[in-house]
Amino acid sequence: MILRPLVAAIGLFCCALPALADGQAQKIITPADKARLDKYDETRKGALAEAKAGDPADVQQLDALLAKPLVAFSDKDLTGNWQCRTIKAGETSPLVIYGWFKCKVTDDGSGWRLEKISGSQRTKGRFFDDGDKRAIYLGVGYVNSDPAKPYGSGPQTDQVGYAFRTGPNEWRIEFPAPYYESKLDIIEFKR
Repeated sequence: MILRPLVAAIGLFCCALPALADGQAQKIITPADKARLDKYDETRKGALAEAKAGDPADVQQLDALLAKPLVAFSDKDLTGNWQCRTIKAGETSPLVIYGWFKCKVTDDGSGWRLEKISGSQRTKGRFFDDGDKRAIYLGVGYVNSDPAKPYGSGPQTDQVGYAFRTGPNEWRIEFPAPYYESKLDIIEFKR
């Protein structure tokens, strides 16, 4: 019967389309990433406690970043070029703050997409609405010029985090329990 292959082809086509960034993260998030978000508060608290044992100057930078009040995403367009740096808290080292690299946010009509475009450790993914002052980021991590795998390829590459805006030209993503090196990764963004 011709109908079965047609239905299968339509199903595959729909799965290949980009996910809409309209609060639909729960439909595509992996069970492992959902579990990481469910333990976000606990993981974050533990990581930040460990980070206090880091270099005092780095601890002061982290405290200043986290003390900034959160503001709404709704009145801001994040598209464009950004400086970004990664902060790793807990686990292998108490606290590591890397230098600044280049990131880019685009809007393909279905929502914001992030790509870290310099440095050896990269990320590429999409944002989903999660209230006025928070968004969910689902993405993949990859190294150098290796091709990025699709989200859902496994825990070694899948990334999940909460994004928070802290000012007109600054925001961050917090990644609970990343696969490598730390208990909490934070990517900080500024214009």
